Amino acid sequence: MRIRPCIDIHNGLVKQIVGGTITEDTSGTSRPAENFVAQHDAAFYAALYRDRGLSGGHVILLNSRSDRAAYEADLEQAFKALAAYPGGMQAGGGITPETAGQFLEAGASHVIVTSYVFSQGRLDEDRLRRMLDACGRERLVLDLSCRRCGDGLYRVVTDRWQKMTDLVICEETLDRLMESADEFLVHAADVEGRRGGIEESLARILGAWAEKNAFSVTYAGGVHRLEDIDALYRCGGGYLDVTVGSALDLFGGDLGLDALTERAKSCPRR
Repeated sequence: MRIRPCIDIHNGLVKQIVGGTITEDTSGTSRPAENFVAQHDAAFYAALYRDRGLSGGHVILLNSRSDRAAYEADLEQAFKALAAYPGGMQAGGGITPETAGQFLEAGASHVIVTSYVFSQGRLDEDRLRRMLDACGRERLVLDLSCRRCGDGLYRVVTDRWQKMTDLVICEETLDRLMESADEFLVHAADVEGRRGGIEESLARILGAWAEKNAFSVTYAGGVHRLEDIDALYRCGGGYLDVTVGSALDLFGGDLGLDALTERAKSCPRR
């Protein structure tokens, strides 16, 4: 199991927010519920992760591209982070085939996409092919962040986790999409940023599939104590990686990054 570090950027600032609360008013301005607003810039955190040898994390631009000024501020911070840790972090948020190259050239190891490859609540195979043409399978991460529906199924959500799609997180879906990506990133949007425990039923689906296929899947959402790392290990035998944000002491939480890293090292792949 690996700890995948994160840097979330909103309005040009590093933040930790409560999942699914990024809504926009009529002007396009977003006002999420915030857990933490950093005094340091994104490059500071990227350098910290670099110095600790924590790779494969992600830099996420949280503003919509429609809010041009805010997105440009996010972009400036993201590029600073990628320059501080070239090849060490992935980048996501509003990326299209036309812009993927600039993130890779800036130092991103991969680009992360969700909303672009969906249209009217359905996976758009043509758009997915365009992303693959732009960056190649080996540098593409599909963000399959999801919410639990009334029928108990987890469905992918797009547009900063505001729009439900018809794509269900299950073995069949993951089998089909693994040929179109190098990794999957999955936020449990209902518990993201709430520091109240993981979505264990989702983790079991992801972990069993990741272990069976030896494919890189990163789970995010709800981790707030070391015992959550143990639970994720049980779900995936060490094949399920994890991102921790709001619970870290770096971002105002109680978990120390070093303690978290050591606990993950004690969870090797079976």
